[in-house]
Amino acid sequence: MADGKQGEIHWFSPEVRGIIPLDGLKISRSLRQTIRKKKFAVRINSNFEATIRACAERKDVWISETIIQSYLQLHHLGYAHSVECWNNETLVGGLYGVAIGGAFFGESMFSRLTDASKVALIFLVKRLIERGFVLLDTQYSNPHLLTLGCLEISRLEYMQRLQTAIHLDRHFMGDHQ
Repeated sequence: MADGKQGEIHWFSPEVRGIIPLDGLKISRSLRQTIRKKKFAVRINSNFEATIRACAERKDVWISETIIQSYLQLHHLGYAHSVECWNNETLVGGLYGVAIGGAFFGESMFSRLTDASKVALIFLVKRLIERGFVLLDTQYSNPHLLTLGCLEISRLEYMQRLQTAIHLDRHFMGDHQ
C-alpha cells in the first residue's frame, strides 16, 4: 500500500486477516432482487485499467500511480483481474485483485451505483467456486465487508490456508481448473 497518491509503498502483513469464505457470502434480499433484475452487465477484464483507476478515486487512497502501473503489468502477465459492472456502456462498479494458485487476493472495489460493487463480488465468488479456488483474501475487514460475510482470522491460520491455496493448479481465466 502507498501513503497517498504519490507516497512511498509499504508492505503490510496484519496480525488479523480478512477473508470471505467462499461458502459464506451473505446476500441480502434486496441484493438478490438487484441481481434478478439484471441491472448490471458483469464483465471480466474488459477494462482493467479503468477499474483500478476508479478504485483509486477516493479521499484516503493507498493506490498510487506506481501501484497502478505494477498491477497493470500483473494484468498483462495474466495474474491481475477485474470484475466489472456496467450500466449500458458505463463502468459503474467493480473490483480487482490477483489470482495465484487457488487464492484470489482482492485488492479494492468501487461503486458508482448502488450495489454495483456487491454484484461484482457475488460474481467473483461464483467464479472462484466454479474454478475450484479455496481462498478469497480481503486483507483487512471493514464494516461493509463484514455485512457480506467477511471473517477475521489469525495470521497463523491465514498462512496455513495460504500455503494450501497457492499450491493448487487453478486458473481464473481459461477453460480448465
